[in-house]
Parts: sequence; structure tokens; C-alpha cells
Amino acid sequence: MSKLTGKTAIVTGGGSGIGRAIATTFASEGARVAIFDLDEDASEEAVQSIADSGGEALFQSCDVSDAGSVEKAVAKTLESFGRIDVLVNNAGVANIGTATNTTEEDFDRVMRVNVKGVFQVLRAVLPKMVDAGGGVVLNMSSVAAITGLKDRFAYSASKGAVHTMTFSIASDYLEDGIRCNAICPARVHTPFVDGYLEKNYPDTKEEMFEKLSKVQPIGRMCKPEEVAGLALFLCGEDSAYITGQAYEIDGGYMKLR
Repeated sequence: MSKLTGKTAIVTGGGSGIGRAIATTFASEGARVAIFDLDEDASEEAVQSIADSGGEALFQSCDVSDAGSVEKAVAKTLESFGRIDVLVNNAGVANIGTATNTTEEDFDRVMRVNVKGVFQVLRAVLPKMVDAGGGVVLNMSSVAAITGLKDRFAYSASKGAVHTMTFSIASDYLEDGIRCNAICPARVHTPFVDGYLEKNYPDTKEEMFEKLSKVQPIGRMCKPEEVAGLALFLCGEDSAYITGQAYEIDGGYMKLR
């Protein structure tokens, strides 16, 4: 039997990058996966790829920062799959800037998606898990939540909030049979990284990619599939005794620099 056979999982931001890797991995391990995302084309492609591999998934267009949008997506997931066993709060946006050059608009955007978005999804899903007798929540934190990264003021603040929300959920819902943990990646090679390099270093992309890769002591960026492997462990029965924890997946960044 696969690790998530019979389980239903919601993955926010599951259309691309880390979220897609998690959705694909979960589906390959028997889960029915609901992808909550705003990128319809990428999400439908992910759903089709999962179906082609024998898995089961659906796409729900969802703005995680909007309560009505989240409630509608959750309702449709329950209508299709009947229950929610696992929630992965992965949707998020990045921002580059310090406390003085980050605009108010950018700060609000990051907080709206990365913090309020997690809150809105938790508020909609947790009562369903409580009614069902338990479940697992996994939040995507970051090394930015636990160390000082240059030019990541708003992003670090948002991930710090997600980080501590993890511990609150683990404490508040322990007696309801709900576990909650977080993953703290260092730099992961996703389409965002490629877009960042294309926009900011169009003439030196390869050189900058190598430089960014070597920030991690292990000498390379993390692969989305490696984050997905850790997510699978934390959302499956092998980690049944683990809650209220935050796991660094950073190529030695936090301890070996």
C-alpha cells in the first residue's frame, strides 16, 4: 500500500514549483490531490500529468487571500473527494527589498498572500479536519524565518509569521488529532529562480546561477522533488509522533556556513 492511499490532500500553489512537486508526489503515493492555485494553465497541466501517471487530482481556482474564494474551493473539494486529510500551505509570493526600500504596496501584497492566505485556508479547513477526527497540516516556512537574509525584509517577516503559526496550530489542535509541522527550505531551483535571473541578470545568468547555488554549503540548490520527499514523510503515518516541528532542508546553510 502506498503511503497516502485513501487520503485527500489540498496543496495550495500546487500548479508549479515546489507545490507541483508535492502534489505529484502525493498523488503517486495514493492521495487524491486538490490543487488550489490561480494559474489555470499550469494547474491543469499538473492535473493532466498526474492523471497520465495513474493518479487522481483536481484543480480549484483559488485566491488564498480571499475568504470566499477559499471557502468555495474547499466546498468543491469536499464535494468531489468527501474529506480532507492533509493540507499543505505552500502558496506564496516573494519580494526583494529592505525596510526602507520596500513599498507599502509590496509589503501589503506579501502579507496578504503569505500570511493572510495561510490564515484563510486554515480557518476553512481545520473545522473539517476536526469533524473528521484529525488530519495533518504542513506549512511552507523558509530559512528566511529563522536567520537574517539580506534584502528579504517583507518576505522574511511573512515567513516568520507562518513559522510561528505552525506552533500555534500544533498546540491548539493537538487534542483534535491534528498534527502541524513546517518545512524551511533554503534556495530551491524553481521557475521563480529562473525568472529572477532572466529579469535581473540577463547577460550573466549562468554565472549568477552558479553563485547562488554555492551559497548552500552542499554546492547546489535544492530540487523541488527533494522538498516533496520531506513533505511526504511529514504528512504520512511514518511521522505520526511528530508535531510542532520545523525542518530545515538547506544543504547545510543554517549549520555549516
